[in-house]
Amino acid sequence: MTPDPSFPYILLRASQELFQKAPGELDEVERGKALEQAQRAGDLEERILRAPEAAGVIAPEEQIERAVAEIVARYPEEAAFTEDLARNGLNPASLRLALQRQCRADNVLEKIGSGAPKPSEVDVSIFYHAHLERFRMPETREAFHILISINEDFAENTRSAAQERIETIGVQLAKKPKRFSELAQRHSECPTALQGGRIGPVQRGQLYPSLDEALFAMEEDETRGPVESPMGLHYIRCGKIQPSRTLSLKDATPGIRRHLAERYRESHCKHWMSGLAARDESHHLTP
Repeated sequence: MTPDPSFPYILLRASQELFQKAPGELDEVERGKALEQAQRAGDLEERILRAPEAAGVIAPEEQIERAVAEIVARYPEEAAFTEDLARNGLNPASLRLALQRQCRADNVLEKIGSGAPKPSEVDVSIFYHAHLERFRMPETREAFHILISINEDFAENTRSAAQERIETIGVQLAKKPKRFSELAQRHSECPTALQGGRIGPVQRGQLYPSLDEALFAMEEDETRGPVESPMGLHYIRCGKIQPSRTLSLKDATPGIRRHLAERYRESHCKHWMSGLAARDESHHLTP
């Protein structure tokens, strides 16, 4: 029997999926498991491509080129790419052939999946009410800060110097609270200074505990500080507060519909692939 030139690639995929290793790095037990999975995957791919539904399905050149380019991009240079192929029993030609087969099989499954039933309004409603906890949105607060870091290696950032600098900023904020964004741009030692100190919407528990405690104790548009964290000393401002809420069925529907459609496609494809195995067995039993 002529060896399948695509098999080294299928084995490489199985090895990486199971053990995050190349086949040459596997021990005897791992290699046995990888070979078993690769054989199943290769057999399934062959069944898919032999199926009547695969007639007329192709893998366009641009799709194959994208697949090859995605793999090549993982390497710093072409020589490293070709060396790694050789270590895994491949070359550019056999890799391309394997990717062409994989892309074509994927396209057949895409064709089969397109025949899956579409989620109905009733399906969406049942899923929503059965999984309400998924649609509970926690409170979020838009956070802004001004940071002065503490670093004893730099004179301007020793603890005493940082304390003096943050207190000076505090005096300016007390006089003109609306200058927070301007002062952040001028003085904050965090990259968020470029956005006026804006961290963005955060949920409880996403910031350092001291910042989290201050932020979630404030009213909208309130500023507090100095507050110390492992980063240094901060003034923190609370922007828009979005209370906790449950997403409405109307707002949740697009996401639910996408989720169910994907589930239905997967189920439809699995059912079709199970039928392929049954067809093969029936064919082998026929005199």
